[in-house]
This record gives sequence, structure tokens and C-alpha cells, in this order.
Amino acid sequence: MKAIVQHEFGDADVLLYTDVEIPKLGENEVLIKAEYTSVNYADIKKRRGNKGKGNFPFTLGLDVAGVVEEAPSDSKYRKGDRVIAFPKAGSYAEYVIANEQLVFKIPDRLSFEKAATMPTVSILSYMLLHEIGQVSENDVIVIHSAAGGVGSTLVQLASLEGVKHIIGTVGDLEKENYVKQLGAHSVYTYETFACEVLQVTKEKGANVIFDSVAGDVTSKSLECLSLYGTLVQFGNSSGKAGSFKTSDVHSSCRNVKGFSLGTTRKYAPERLAPVAEKVIQLFAENKINLKIAEVFPLCKAADAHKLVESRQYEGKVLLKS
Repeated sequence: MKAIVQHEFGDADVLLYTDVEIPKLGENEVLIKAEYTSVNYADIKKRRGNKGKGNFPFTLGLDVAGVVEEAPSDSKYRKGDRVIAFPKAGSYAEYVIANEQLVFKIPDRLSFEKAATMPTVSILSYMLLHEIGQVSENDVIVIHSAAGGVGSTLVQLASLEGVKHIIGTVGDLEKENYVKQLGAHSVYTYETFACEVLQVTKEKGANVIFDSVAGDVTSKSLECLSLYGTLVQFGNSSGKAGSFKTSDVHSSCRNVKGFSLGTTRKYAPERLAPVAEKVIQLFAENKINLKIAEVFPLCKAADAHKLVESRQYEGKVLLKS
């Protein structure tokens, strides 16, 4: 089969399209013929070496949409089942292996292309909004990187819940209309959002802020977080760590919560199935949609990475196996 293999850290040109063996089934695993996979910013960071040491060679990719090719005789999955999954050894490949706990059936009415936009970003977004942020209708919330995959899903989920005031931030206001179409009431840049949030809330601040950027954005978020407010930190796409002092939280009764879908997949995979069922239904019923910025053939994975790194896109970038 064909796959994208990486033998060293570096720019997008280290992604090698080559022949590899089809992976063999292990215990409680299924083999999936991939139709589409998505490119997530975590792939960029891993390719560059920003996520620790690499056990070369390896294949990038967090999620996949495809068809079960092989499963154990006692499995709840059968050959031909349409699924989304989180493969155990990357998804930039024609065939992938995944643990049964990280495989979820999708209905016939949900296309593979549409399904491929959702596994990582929709499950993560749902858990962030409902379990970690515990957002309520009357909240004012801020969603950083609102035009990205997770951000645009969070905006739509919050809108579905009727959240009082949804504020999105973007690096470039050219994305303002796109984010507002998703359901945001206001859109600001990373440079101005703290002042704007305080102004629109009459100095009270936002109740919940979702931060996947970190760096200076974290400290600016604390400047406009309300009393008893929650800062949800789930990434650092800026490449810089965010920081805060204990005095930023104890006297104001505010709290900072961290969350990682990768950690949850590894240590608490049983938490994902109920959430996957809900978001699959939302996508199948067209209550949530993620714009597809562009679809690249698997052999053009390097070009897909270059587009994601440029940040000059809206929605999700996909690879077709």
C-alpha cells in the first residue's frame, strides 16, 4: 500500500510518499481502508519536531474516515462497515489499524468526505464546551482561532446551544464574515480582543475562554476573564507556552482547566464513544458543517501541510487516499 512516511524532522518536503506493508491486526483491533484523512495542526507540530522525540520512521495523521476491511470474529465491527476512527500509527495511508474503542460507525447518509472533517475537531469541541467549559446559555464566551477546525466547530456548537454572546478571535479580519456566518456575534483580532471583550461586557469580562493559541494570548485572556470565569487551555499553536500567576486566579475565584484529546484517547478512551455518537448525529443531520478548504491526493501531503502552515484557509484540509 501507499503511505506518507517521515524519516526526519523538517519542513513539508520531509514527507515521503512510498510503499509500505499493510499493517497486521492485533488484539481488539480492526483494519480500515482509508477514504479520507484530515490534516490537523498537531501534524505540523509533530512533523517539525515540536512534540518531542521522533521514533522514526513514522506516519502522521490523527483520524480517518473509511471502511472496515478486516476485524476479529468476535468484534462488533464487520467488513464493509462505514466508520471514522483514530488509528494507532498514523492515518496518512491507504490502510490503517485502530483499536475498537477508537472506531465509530457512521450512517450511510454521511459522506466519507464530510465525515473526515469531524473526528478530532468535533469530539474535542463537544467535550470542551459541555464537559470542560460547562458553558450555559447566559454565558459570554471567547473562542480563539475561531476560523480553524476546532474553533469553527466550537462556534457552531455554542450557537446550537443558544449561548448569549459568542466572541471569536482571528489572526486576520478577512475571516470575520466566515466566523459570523458560523454563529459568532462578534469577531476581533488577537491584538484587540481583551479590550473589546471588556468593553462589550461593561468591564465584567467573559465567563469562559477557549484558548488553543497560548503565548501572549493566554495572558491577554486573563485580562478579560470574569470573576468565577474559566480559562480552558487545550493547545499552543503559537509555539509558546502561556503563563499565569496564582494571584491571577485565587482572589478572583477564577480557574484554569487543561484538556487534551490525545491524552484522553490514550488513558480514557471509553469517554469518547458517547460523544462520538452525538456529534456524528449532528453532522448527519446537517446541524453542523465544516467547510472543506481543499482536498489533496495523498501523494500531495506536503502541499496540504504548506497550506495549513500558511493559515490562509477556512475550515478543514483533507487528504484523499
